[in-house]
Amino acid sequence: MRNQIHNKYREFLSMIENARNIVLVGHLNPDGDCIGAVTALKRYIKSKFEDKQVTITVPTPFPDFLTFLDPNSEILIHKNSPDAVRNKIEECDLMICMDLGKPSRTENMENLVRECAARKILIDHHLDPEDFTNLTFSFMEVSSTCEITYWLLTECSEGKPLEEDVMEGLCTGLLTDTNNFSNSLFPSTFLMASQLIETGFRIDRIQDLVLNSYSQDRMRLMGQMLLNNMVVFEDLNASLMILDLKTQKKFKYQTGDSEGFVNLPLKIAGVNISGLFTEQEEFIRVSLRSKEDISVNDLSKRYFNGGGHKNAAGGRLFMKIDQVAEYYEESVREYLKSLGTTFEEK
Repeated sequence: MRNQIHNKYREFLSMIENARNIVLVGHLNPDGDCIGAVTALKRYIKSKFEDKQVTITVPTPFPDFLTFLDPNSEILIHKNSPDAVRNKIEECDLMICMDLGKPSRTENMENLVRECAARKILIDHHLDPEDFTNLTFSFMEVSSTCEITYWLLTECSEGKPLEEDVMEGLCTGLLTDTNNFSNSLFPSTFLMASQLIETGFRIDRIQDLVLNSYSQDRMRLMGQMLLNNMVVFEDLNASLMILDLKTQKKFKYQTGDSEGFVNLPLKIAGVNISGLFTEQEEFIRVSLRSKEDISVNDLSKRYFNGGGHKNAAGGRLFMKIDQVAEYYEESVREYLKSLGTTFEEK
């Protein structure tokens, strides 16, 4: 990865140098890796190229616990301001797509992304990226888009330490996409963390901002999910949690409040697959996680209209919420059978 970045970073810098209006694009339901990457890159560009106009756009709102990365509310959200986003994209002469391998991951912004006449750059770590950009930094064997961005900007800075506010965003993505160094770990992941600490950067401060700044309602919601909304299918070594609209209303659910919930059942001995199903008005959002050699990417592609990484994937269902538990159990059972797993039928 780092050798490939080294071979292309000058082209990356050249594209930025030759642009005036730059738009950074993130994906639907942006998470810590997405918001961390786009804010870090914006801060880097603004510090090195004072004449550049840089705008961040995402399709939908991001979790409240990430607002420390956007203290002045400068990120344009398409759902809230579609005309403003359209104008910025139509005016730009460089688009940088981050943490999304395909324009379809921007949902209602997809046509704007595809039809944009500007030159495009992709920085991403998801499987099967689409070829839609002029320059691509796409690596799957890496913890996060923020890690790719770190190595890229380190090359651009010729090995000099990055500014602290840039590292702030990159560290956020590193922590959230590894579930606080619990999964998606590679030697380069710890090397990045080591280098951050070596500069005097306090990773523990970001851990506190990202992992220890939840509301009372969110904590009580987590208790409700574990006590009453979780089912464990012991013969499948799988678990299920359902977050319906009624529960969301009861606990004043905000975007991002369920962040990390899907990982909790994996702490139970014997549970290797975890599914979280969040009811929304138009569909049911699916989050899947796994341990060992089980690919929830394959599981999601087959049964949940989605995909992602081997041990972390997502998707959507279009059915009634009370049909989800039975469908999930049947899907996991069928998938495990296809892998040669044997277990006693009910």
